[in-house]
Amino acid sequence: MGAVLNLVQNNLHELCVDDTRMLFHIPSSSLFALDPLTEALIDRIRRQSLTAEALIDGLRGEFDADEVAGTIRDLVALELVDDGRPAGAKALAHTFERFPLTTVVLNVNTGCNLSCTYCYKEDLDKPSAGKKMAFETARDSIEMLLRESPDEPRYNVVFFGGEPLSNLPLIKQVVEYCEARFPELGKQIDFVMTTNATLLSNETIDWLNAHRFGLSISIDGPKAIHDRNRLTVGGQGTYETVRRKAERLLSRYTARPVGARVTLTRGTTEVERIWDHLFNELGFAEVGFAPVTSGDISTFNLTNEELVEVFAGLKRLGARYLEAALEGRNIGFSNMHQLITDLHEGHKKALPCGAGLKMLAVDYKGELNLCHRFTGSTLPTFGDVKNGIKREQLGDFLSQRLDRTDTGCASCRIRNLCSGGCYHESYARYGDPAHPTYHYCDLMRDWVDFGIEIYSRIMAGNPAFIEQHITPRSAS
Repeated sequence: MGAVLNLVQNNLHELCVDDTRMLFHIPSSSLFALDPLTEALIDRIRRQSLTAEALIDGLRGEFDADEVAGTIRDLVALELVDDGRPAGAKALAHTFERFPLTTVVLNVNTGCNLSCTYCYKEDLDKPSAGKKMAFETARDSIEMLLRESPDEPRYNVVFFGGEPLSNLPLIKQVVEYCEARFPELGKQIDFVMTTNATLLSNETIDWLNAHRFGLSISIDGPKAIHDRNRLTVGGQGTYETVRRKAERLLSRYTARPVGARVTLTRGTTEVERIWDHLFNELGFAEVGFAPVTSGDISTFNLTNEELVEVFAGLKRLGARYLEAALEGRNIGFSNMHQLITDLHEGHKKALPCGAGLKMLAVDYKGELNLCHRFTGSTLPTFGDVKNGIKREQLGDFLSQRLDRTDTGCASCRIRNLCSGGCYHESYARYGDPAHPTYHYCDLMRDWVDFGIEIYSRIMAGNPAFIEQHITPRSAS
């Protein structure tokens, strides 16, 4: 008599899209439409633990015995069914000996010409007092990137602040250096920047265009919403200036699509209204939404009720994304587009993002921070550009986040899509970047289920949309 088979509940999640039963394979973040044989096996094992022989006998007459046996083997191999045998060597506690850096974020100036109320920068300076990065520090950052990861074919340099354009001379120096340095090594280099747009001139736009920058503009929506928090140092709203500069940018910029980045704060939940203004009225190619991660959580963080409304708005906008996708149109809803991409490509994230592993942020002193949001914070840094990464300290931090013991994450069905959530949000809310962001777990699980439904309907109704809008992005 063979071993009794049991479902591995922590590795599978089922949902129905119309009359089709879908299985989300949690370990690989992959999605499958269940065929009749797999449905029958899962249902029988769920009702009662049975041996493979008993299952084959019970399904005789409906399915070929060899086909049943093969499907059972497949389910065991996928770790959806446990046959009592060791499932191979369990993953040991991960140790990080190599950090495959592909991205360095340069905090070129702590200063900013705005004074946004929710800014996470605890040491934010006005432009006159801003701490500007020296070219030598930026150059050493590039060399550190190449030294730490010499075998990567492509790298990214991200310019951040404060407001990065307040140190445009340094940015131009860095671009000139990189465009000489990387090609001589046979490497490709991309430049990325997030800006508040207020310092954009025609000359600057054309220079950014010539060097093919990936650009994101910080703008929170229509005037009444944007001007609640995105203010000048004197306390005046900045919408009119940002809109004028953004329209000029969008009319002249041809190198790459330009995205809008929206920060949602307490009192701001109008997702659809914001998207409609930025996408349809202003003409941004993409619009992405993120909750504020200010340290002063009592003032700016969305309430639980507001989070519910935000996710409801995201789902309503997701339904519009589906409607457009079925017609072959992409409406630039970044949050849904990224989830669809993750599902299509079967992304499995052991960590929430590349911070600390594929990306590090350099402050004006040349110290290495987990990401750009931690520059100027009290979180210890992980080395500097001269001496390189403090491998033991950084490895210990990443291992701590990787260890899901007693966190609840180990059994969560979206554990390999969420991976505990944003480090900085955890830091702002709990004072610990390794602490999972528990405050919207249920909402995130519902959002992923919704994304699975949207993806399934697109694949059934217009798979060409995925081929046109998802696959090329992943290959670029």
